[in-house]
Amino acid sequence: MTIQTPIDAIEADPAPRRATVGVDVGGVLVGGGAPVVVQSMTNTDTADIDATVAQVAALSKAGSEIVRITVDRDESAAAVPKVRERLERLGMNVPLVGDFHYIGHKLLADHPACAEALAKYRINPGNVGFRDKRDKQFSDIVEMAIRYDKPVRIGVNWGSLDQELLTRLMDANNASPKPRSARAVTREAIIQSALLSAALAEEIGLPKTKIILSAKVSQVQDLIAVYRDLSRRTDHALHLGLTEAGMGSKGIVASSAAMGILLQDGIGDTIRVSLTPEPGGDRTKEVQVAQELLQTMGFRQFIPVVAACPGCGRTTSTVFQELAEKIQNDIRVNMPVWREKYPGVEALNVAVMGCIVNGPGESKHADIGISLPGTGETPAAPVFVDGKKSVTLRGPNIAAEFQAMVADYIERRFGQGRSAAE
Repeated sequence: MTIQTPIDAIEADPAPRRATVGVDVGGVLVGGGAPVVVQSMTNTDTADIDATVAQVAALSKAGSEIVRITVDRDESAAAVPKVRERLERLGMNVPLVGDFHYIGHKLLADHPACAEALAKYRINPGNVGFRDKRDKQFSDIVEMAIRYDKPVRIGVNWGSLDQELLTRLMDANNASPKPRSARAVTREAIIQSALLSAALAEEIGLPKTKIILSAKVSQVQDLIAVYRDLSRRTDHALHLGLTEAGMGSKGIVASSAAMGILLQDGIGDTIRVSLTPEPGGDRTKEVQVAQELLQTMGFRQFIPVVAACPGCGRTTSTVFQELAEKIQNDIRVNMPVWREKYPGVEALNVAVMGCIVNGPGESKHADIGISLPGTGETPAAPVFVDGKKSVTLRGPNIAAEFQAMVADYIERRFGQGRSAAE
């Protein structure tokens, strides 16, 4: 067999990040070469100040760098400055984005404290107003953004697409000698809606440094096609998200597949994983998935990585699974404190392996790793630290002893005394 492509000629890196104009969102830079930003959205009634503050705080602690809240009526608009004030008292300066639909122009005009407290306004061109009112009400919001020195996200969604624009493009397509598919025309309508709205905002006086665009659809291939085309036609900062992604593994897989491909293409400046939580489910799950997507692709590091084998017939014991889960959970729970106490700890790699086949090798590649005994193997667990065998653990307390070694390793490597030890 002939190998046609030399192995050293195959790139193992994503495409260069697409050059975009940076936008400052409450102190968080989106685009302009900044790292891809993680954001999320509350599902509380914003007028319920206690619930909204609690959820924003939870999302921020989980790692959401921007949080969007719904501003749909007078009560929610009046609550926004109180939410902002409460968060600041808690020491949380996470930027809040107001999600406006239908009457955003009126709410911002009637509630100047809300307009001031928000770090960004999100406008949907498909429902900011209809017919002759659309451009006027869109312009009103843009003028408010200029007055209060706020950026806007012009967020097009195919579930609320400007029907006049879509109808016009569909009619033109039907009259064409080579008509395109309805899906292709819909994608073009989404892109044109975003670009025309951005052009109008700039004409009114909002600079490009204050504009982020998004073009959300709910099908993976359509999302990839829309953003690839949009990115070729503008250098505005882009927000990625698969809208209505769904629940559980379906939503995770669909969002990761779509945004993973776009990020690999160098497209995207900020992302949100729009998961539908189970009843009573944890809203922070979408933040965790977004972070894991960026981290597994090598774009950013948020939390130490725990590598663990999937298990097989050699690993009928569940010890390695329980240990891996325990360490991963401990890391996630402790990260809000560790970020401050142990700078750089997010780069840590831990391996928890279940048998001798790949266990020692994987453990050597990790910063600290353990190879637990598989079925029928000698009841001993070698631990490797910085690529070298450190100790072999035996007996009923292997898991607890290894956890203690991980904690000690973190303290020695990332703690305040690390300089003296080096």
